Amino acid sequence: MRYTSSPKTVRQRILAVSSGGGHWVQLLRLRRAFADHEVIFVTVNGVYQADVAPARFHAIHDATRWNKLGLLKMALQIVCILLRERPDVIISTGAAPGYFALRLGKWFGARTIWVDSIANVEKLSLSGQRVGKYADLWLTQWPHLARPEGPYFMGGVL
Repeated sequence: MRYTSSPKTVRQRILAVSSGGGHWVQLLRLRRAFADHEVIFVTVNGVYQADVAPARFHAIHDATRWNKLGLLKMALQIVCILLRERPDVIISTGAAPGYFALRLGKWFGARTIWVDSIANVEKLSLSGQRVGKYADLWLTQWPHLARPEGPYFMGGVL
């Protein structure tokens, strides 16, 4: 599988989604790759808006797999953002917000990229295991976690 960009790259609308903490830090480390595109950031903590200003930003409800009602609220917020923003590409470094954004974004015709957390050295993240097969591009930070069917290792991304 080869992914290349042409010299005349079309400006894309990218929805960059992550949960807080390390996932957010890792997403920010990818920002240079988005430099020529319109990027909208989505995460669970409103104070993170300062990290990406003046880019558009959405703060959503935070929830874990043990809070089913919270996950439903998060998913509904992501649907609203997808309807409003209509991204061409969705990229996520994890966890639950990225899972929902990738799964739901496919229904809206967006191309999707999942970059599994660098912190997951010994095994893939739970979200990565569940969403990877739905991502158009599924990447891992660790060569020993790569598999022929994905995730793929394409060098140290973060």
